Amino acid sequence: MPKPRHFLDIDRIPVDTLRNLIHRAIEMKRARKSGEVQPQPLVGRTLTMIFDQPSTRTRVSFDVAMQQLGGYTMMLTGTEMQIGRGETIGDTARVLSRYVEAIMIRILDHGMLLEMAESSSVPVINGMTKQSHPCQVMADLMTFEERKGSITGKTIAWTGDSNNVLASWMHAAAQFDFTMKVATPKEFAPRDALRAWIKKSGAKILLGNDPQWAAAGADCIITDTWVSMGDEKEAARRLNILQSFQVNAALMALAEKDAIFLHCLPAHRGEEVSDEVIDGPQSAVWDEAENRMHIQKAILEWCLT
Repeated sequence: MPKPRHFLDIDRIPVDTLRNLIHRAIEMKRARKSGEVQPQPLVGRTLTMIFDQPSTRTRVSFDVAMQQLGGYTMMLTGTEMQIGRGETIGDTARVLSRYVEAIMIRILDHGMLLEMAESSSVPVINGMTKQSHPCQVMADLMTFEERKGSITGKTIAWTGDSNNVLASWMHAAAQFDFTMKVATPKEFAPRDALRAWIKKSGAKILLGNDPQWAAAGADCIITDTWVSMGDEKEAARRLNILQSFQVNAALMALAEKDAIFLHCLPAHRGEEVSDEVIDGPQSAVWDEAENRMHIQKAILEWCLT
């Protein structure tokens, strides 16, 4: 029996495949917008969506994506499953593989994602872990290339703390050959394991602590919420340290004139981003949110056909 096609992390998949997924997603989006009748290659197939954490975009975008491809979805939470009562993630994967054709899981523990993929005989898709968020960054790449053409050779700026979205952006920098300038407070800089990966990958990733330095000449500025899932206990400390890393009009003015702003949402207006930026003409966040659905359609099609 052939091994299933998992979608776990951007650095695990050949760049040609990643590019084909983006092109396919753009093609699907254009066809749908033009009113063309769309093929439904996943008729009769079921995607189980497992959520250990709350979700708006991941849940709705995967649900609608699967339905547009002709398939079905089933949502489960940790409290509804035997995982919450001691069953291993591996045993859960083995059982679900007998019922459904694909599994999407959103869970903080990256090791549990990998264990599920190792034990599953159907494709497993990383809907988000504490370590990475590959579907989100694939949507970000799609959004950038829709607006500004190929991302290869461009400069991307990150301002904020080091989190899962940043890690997937770093994976993308290695695969798509663009420069990434990362500004974080010293307290929330990339950890040793990620620094070691940067060095090993040879990616054009520059680390610093000055958001003005990162933004200067950038083609895109990205940020994320300063209090991610699992960080709630130190919210006050994080907000205090990160105040000077806000993306506002002054910071955007340092970037290229046609630079765009990206944020995976939900946004905390007045914290990591000002209203004038997220609602301004350089903001691409609403296209970015929509593109989650389109890129995930391409990923589901790739995994299952």
